[in-house]
Amino acid sequence: MTRIVAGSAGGRRLSVPPSGTRPTSERVREALFSRLEHLDAVDGARVLDLYAGSGALGLEAASRGAVHVVLVDAARGAVEVCRRNARALGLSDRVDVVADRVDRYLARVVPAATDAFDLVLLDPPYDLADDELAGAIAGAARCTAAGGVVVVERSSRAAAPTWPAPLVAVDDRRYGETRVWFAERPVD
Repeated sequence: MTRIVAGSAGGRRLSVPPSGTRPTSERVREALFSRLEHLDAVDGARVLDLYAGSGALGLEAASRGAVHVVLVDAARGAVEVCRRNARALGLSDRVDVVADRVDRYLARVVPAATDAFDLVLLDPPYDLADDELAGAIAGAARCTAAGGVVVVERSSRAAAPTWPAPLVAVDDRRYGETRVWFAERPVD
């Protein structure tokens, strides 16, 4: 069972796609969001959740006070589950669900400075090739506001991501088989 950990929808259940996704465990989400709240990266934030799956990360952010969340996934089943979860949690007024491949979405989205994302979450399939992940991180860097945070979640056996300028690595944490890396885009 997957649930929202805290915030306005805390404790509420999430549906998950029947196959093809690996929802982030509640324990990892609780630790991840504790770190993000310490960085003041959630409340009032514009959030981009790439490889959304069930939408658990982005919906957790919305539950904890993010003002706008975009969930992106290419799998039709995942997109439908994200939409259903946003409606069931009463968060659909702040959540947009985009059915597209991450690379295509990032290639066409170039937000103005006022529309850039304050928090970008990447939780790709563990078998995603390193060069594809590097492309997604580069795209995320272009969409991240000054002072914003980018998070990558992968297997603890995976190599650390390469952070393109202007992103700067700030932390990484290991939770069993999961490792989470954090980078920030410095304020100019």
